[in-house]
Amino acid sequence: MQLRERIDRRRSAGEGSGIVVDYEYLSPVVHRSEPIGRGPVLEQLLDAFEPVFDGGLPSSVAVTGPAGSGTSAIVAALFAAMNDRLGETGRSIGTTTRAARAEPITWFVYVDTRRVRSEFAFYRTVLSALSTDSIPESGIGTDALRDRLQDRLARRDRRAIVAVDHHDEPETLSYRRARELLDPVCDSSSTVAVGRGEPDGWDGTTIPVSPYRGHELVDVLTDRVSTSLSPGTIDHESIRSLSEWADGNAHDALAALYGAADCAADSDSDRIEPRHLECAIDGVPDDCVHVDRALSLSETRQQVLSTLASIDPADRPVRDVADDIAARSSLTTGTVKRFLYELADRGVIERVPLPTTGSGRRPSAIELRFPTHVFNSLTPAANRASDLAPDE
Repeated sequence: MQLRERIDRRRSAGEGSGIVVDYEYLSPVVHRSEPIGRGPVLEQLLDAFEPVFDGGLPSSVAVTGPAGSGTSAIVAALFAAMNDRLGETGRSIGTTTRAARAEPITWFVYVDTRRVRSEFAFYRTVLSALSTDSIPESGIGTDALRDRLQDRLARRDRRAIVAVDHHDEPETLSYRRARELLDPVCDSSSTVAVGRGEPDGWDGTTIPVSPYRGHELVDVLTDRVSTSLSPGTIDHESIRSLSEWADGNAHDALAALYGAADCAADSDSDRIEPRHLECAIDGVPDDCVHVDRALSLSETRQQVLSTLASIDPADRPVRDVADDIAARSSLTTGTVKRFLYELADRGVIERVPLPTTGSGRRPSAIELRFPTHVFNSLTPAANRASDLAPDE
């Protein structure tokens, strides 16, 4: 955050913009351009990328860490900074007759497999990072995109380093598959696996990321507070308490802070009080999954989740919950039930067994595993939950 931006935000606060000056920067899905408290990890990554500075190609590396440790933020921030220094996104994919640059070109490509799940989407994402030329979204085959990528990296002084993030989450593109897709350009590309653990059979370099320590997480929260909330909105003791509760998980801490600020704003309070924090913390489940996993779903599934959060599914059989959601939409009970089973397979919700009352299949209920308050605030689908319609 630049100093001028901080001053402008303070001016906005002084002009009566309310308790929240900037919801976007308060959001747990937004990463800081320079991660706080992660200097040693960034240095280890720079060490791994050392060959790049001499015109070479580094070996593949895995960046691993528990939920909320900032692995995505670290890699995304470093890749953006490296592209500023070493990439060349201004050149077109087409052949050029201009003299070649003396120094090699290295692109750093960040691929979020929560949203990039198909082979076509993968190639399109990589190509989009290698050039400012428009890459078609349809009307072209996957093979054609692969050929374009080969052409783009055909010269010996061009190479790409591709980060495959969230590769070990349910229903995402696996690291092994991403490597297979890059086989045609294996001599001019390298990969970074980003996730909670190493890919299966991994024998390369691993850079572990530890959970945030108490004072580091306090610094993370203080930074968000200072740029996103009006001065005096929350006291330091509350920030420390929130950090202790989150136990090193930045996502959970930011989700609770976001929810508390929203609760305070809704109640026309000029401060975040303990009751707001308690309400927000109650909305962050134990073993919470990242809210972005819910936000990366199709709009119809997001609408199902938003309705699900509004009807309190606890201790109710899945069939009854599906009936309730279907009654509020144009979806059938069968479609809603299928969606709920898919969402459980993806880990966004969880099916828990209910007490059995006799013979037959044991019924199950649903527990939400994402922060519902933050989700409903960030997804436009929450405002259209009553307009559910099949999208596939």
